[in-house]
Amino acid sequence: MEEQDKYIQALINLHIDLERQGPGDTNFSNHILSLIKELPVNPRIADIGCGAGAGTLFLADKFKSKVRAVDFSREFLSELINRAKQRRIEHLVEAIECDMGNLDWKPATIDLLWSEGAAYNLTFEGALKTWRPLMAANGIAVISEMNYFTTEVPEPVRVYWQKAYPTIGNESENANYANSSGFEILGIHRLPSKAWWDNYYGPLRENMNSFKHSEDRIMQSVIKETEEEMKLFEKYEKYYGYSFYIMKAV
Repeated sequence: MEEQDKYIQALINLHIDLERQGPGDTNFSNHILSLIKELPVNPRIADIGCGAGAGTLFLADKFKSKVRAVDFSREFLSELINRAKQRRIEHLVEAIECDMGNLDWKPATIDLLWSEGAAYNLTFEGALKTWRPLMAANGIAVISEMNYFTTEVPEPVRVYWQKAYPTIGNESENANYANSSGFEILGIHRLPSKAWWDNYYGPLRENMNSFKHSEDRIMQSVIKETEEEMKLFEKYEKYYGYSFYIMKAV
């Protein structure tokens, strides 16, 4: 296994058994959906970069419609399927193991595209341009993206994110990407920092503690990087975070 593959596997192992593989909150997601008035009764839904399926299960239960759930990780998709079975909604979940940048779906077949914390894999602009042809006429996309909340970013934050995510932008820049990619911005809503700590960093820290004594060099590297990320967010959370972009295909 190549070094990069080992790194990705260590990340997956660190996130196994977590409800979420990134920051998010069910109440916040409910709020986002309450703002959308233009969906059909039985929307065709896709959750792209679904991880273990917190968003997928939420959407399937909310709409009682089938959700196409896409992720590259077989481990996360297996967790999703097991959780769907436990809730007796497995008939509403179609787990798809594939590259989110190469979806061979028919054009104009998604009424609601949902993606939390995954678009960065393609860059925000790249994700919008890749997924736009899949959207039905007037379809809605809800995509969360890591971005700056201000144009005046402290140097430690800028240095960190330029290394971790070189194409990171601010909300205004991302809105421009949406407009130039065939979307109309309906709203931009920032995920509260509390959702990071309660629903992601807290549970993740417990998993990290269970690997503290691992002799795996790469796992120790991943843990160290994650700790640095947590410290940065704790100090500078008002300057960056996830924004949810509600967009209509036009």
